[in-house]
Amino acid sequence: MSTTHTTSPQPTRQKGGRFLQSPLGWMLTGIVGVGLVSSLVSVGGVVAVVGAVVAVVVYWAVMRYVARRDVPEIAKTGAVTRTLSGAVIGFGLITVSMLTLLTEFSFDERPGNGLSIVASMAAIQVGAAVTEELLFRGLALQALEKMCGSWAALAITAALFGGLHAANPGATLWSSTAIAIEAGVLLGAAFLWKRSIWFVVGLHFAWNTALGLIGIPVSGHASEGLMTTTPTGPDLVTGGEFGLEASIVPVIVSVLLAIPMLIAAHRRGNLVPMRRGHR
Repeated sequence: MSTTHTTSPQPTRQKGGRFLQSPLGWMLTGIVGVGLVSSLVSVGGVVAVVGAVVAVVVYWAVMRYVARRDVPEIAKTGAVTRTLSGAVIGFGLITVSMLTLLTEFSFDERPGNGLSIVASMAAIQVGAAVTEELLFRGLALQALEKMCGSWAALAITAALFGGLHAANPGATLWSSTAIAIEAGVLLGAAFLWKRSIWFVVGLHFAWNTALGLIGIPVSGHASEGLMTTTPTGPDLVTGGEFGLEASIVPVIVSVLLAIPMLIAAHRRGNLVPMRRGHR
């Protein structure tokens, strides 16, 4: 009587499972999933809003079944309040920046149905804000801070955010640096402070929507808003053809907002220290 020995594939499956459950594993899985859904945003209208909803579902599924962790950052409780709170900061940032630079632009009323323009702009920006925040703050920042701490994760995601805008129309080295500081650092600081995707989505949405409705390019992309706004001052002040985000003014304002957010995040114990093997 002979005994047949077979090699079990179980160890291989276990290794694969361990990788997927690691921060790097679930980050890459989530980026692929949410990234694929993000293509719907460019369609605009109802499709963009549906894309945002699907992106949240994909994110939840990856975190719940791949990372095997809870998702308090997208909790339904308090979602509306947090989104509105973030939106107030986003609108405030643009308002303060534009009031400071009011004499550096010329404004003309743009013909068209105002309600239709607002609805179309809002739909696109909802999709963009939700998918980008899930990718950068939900997946990348949270995974990286588990591997190398919150400060390093904030710096890396800010640099990536700025770098990915380098191919946008009218982009320069300065505009990418400005985006990294004002958007990458500010949005990262906002997430570390509140630990809520809804809060940073509200901030991001309000920021982009306000720019678009004024008629200023959003990260280099032309906006057909309620007005036609033309820069008349120097590019460093107005942002030139890239838009207000390449202006020195919102960079300064965003830093002044990010610093107290990071201080508050530290006081709340929301920052992950750098330590080997942290998961």
